Amino acid sequence: MATDAAPCGKAPPGRLADRWAPLLVVAIGLGFGLLVLLVRLHLEPVTSVDQAVARELNEVVSPRSYLVDALNGITRLGGRPVMLWLVGVAALLLVRRRVRLAVYLLATTAGALLLDPSVKSLVGRLRPVVEAPVAIGLGNSFPSGHALGSMVVYGALLLVFLPAVRYRKLFTAAVALLVVAIGVTRIALGVHYLTDVLAGWLLGALWLSVTAYAFRLWRRETGHPVAPLDDGLEPEAVEAIEPVPDSGRPVPYRWVKATEILTGWVFTFGILYVVGYLVKNHTEGTWLGRVDDGVVRWLRTSRTPTLDDVSWVWSKVGDTRAILAISLVFCLIALVVWRQWRPVVFVVLTMVGELTLFLCTVASVQRDRPPVPQLDGPMPTSSFPSGHIAATMCISVAIAVLIMGRVSSRWRWFAVVLAVVMPAGVALSRLYRGMHHPTDLLGAAILTALWVGLLWWALRPNARAVPVELRT
Repeated sequence: MATDAAPCGKAPPGRLADRWAPLLVVAIGLGFGLLVLLVRLHLEPVTSVDQAVARELNEVVSPRSYLVDALNGITRLGGRPVMLWLVGVAALLLVRRRVRLAVYLLATTAGALLLDPSVKSLVGRLRPVVEAPVAIGLGNSFPSGHALGSMVVYGALLLVFLPAVRYRKLFTAAVALLVVAIGVTRIALGVHYLTDVLAGWLLGALWLSVTAYAFRLWRRETGHPVAPLDDGLEPEAVEAIEPVPDSGRPVPYRWVKATEILTGWVFTFGILYVVGYLVKNHTEGTWLGRVDDGVVRWLRTSRTPTLDDVSWVWSKVGDTRAILAISLVFCLIALVVWRQWRPVVFVVLTMVGELTLFLCTVASVQRDRPPVPQLDGPMPTSSFPSGHIAATMCISVAIAVLIMGRVSSRWRWFAVVLAVVMPAGVALSRLYRGMHHPTDLLGAAILTALWVGLLWWALRPNARAVPVELRT
């Protein structure tokens, strides 16, 4: 007969962890309190080290724009929009069958949102002042909200979804590396001191430890066994959160498919380069060149303040941040609804391929922007193809392909309508704002058709899909 007792009279792993948990919480709390004291009293050498680190990192980062862009990209992963999307969709996934875990995620995140501004206002530390600012941070400096939030959100997601992870140590190390990287970017961008980030990590770890310990006590009081923490908060939730069994290998024959996709990428890039070269060097003085410039000049004569504002909004739909947000939200919702990795792989490869094809093509073709005033100002990339249009087309077509194959009701046609309306609105706005020629949009359409078509043929994203009926 099975019992909860461990061999040789030792305490079970869960009880042993709970015995040490209060001591760990106290130790983390003391560390955070010590940092608060040192910062509030402006004690040396803490102040000198903070200022020296901020100054030296600014000297390294500020002259290198590529490094600033990379740091900004990583730091966004610790911003509130990304993390709130993650928590919200994860809660949707759990609330179907694991309400306790959904409540834990929402309560832990809400606590972090309240802790950050409260402690900032109590300490009242100003942001670093550096010689060449490369980023702007609003509000007070101590503690770092990105460090605190990333520790809490990614840590809570790790504890919740750990039962469904195959390589747990590797996954845990990856999450820890992400949290550390986000904190380091805040120092490197000159918006936080070193002690701000350390305090954010400590306060986040403190809150995460308290909520995890409370959750384990909650389970014990309701009669559930308390497992080791490396099995996650609720090990029996594995059936509710892992993908369905028949999607264990979302891409069969992976090396064969990788070869096909790589070959198709090269083929697509070759066609885009040839078309771009011809458009750039052999259309001037022809009817196509006259139409190309004439359409943009005519749209310039139609500009009004109202249309300028409308076109700005439509243009932002195809912006990198908007497309990233749409991709992220859709992928998480796809996991919630279909519980398969194949559609997620399809969307991720679609957007990675679109970005790399766009960057390689614009760097190779180097076509000038239209000969009209451009409302968005000078851009770092050339004109062919349009990145806004290509990204909008790729994500909307990829979503439409998945929904058409997985939804059986008439509402699936709404995705097709969006796949037409969204790119059309972004395309017209880019022409109106003088950022692209009509043939640049043709390049985006070629990229979308070839790349999304290739991925559909290679991955079969709707294989093993069971169409669902959406009811109103």
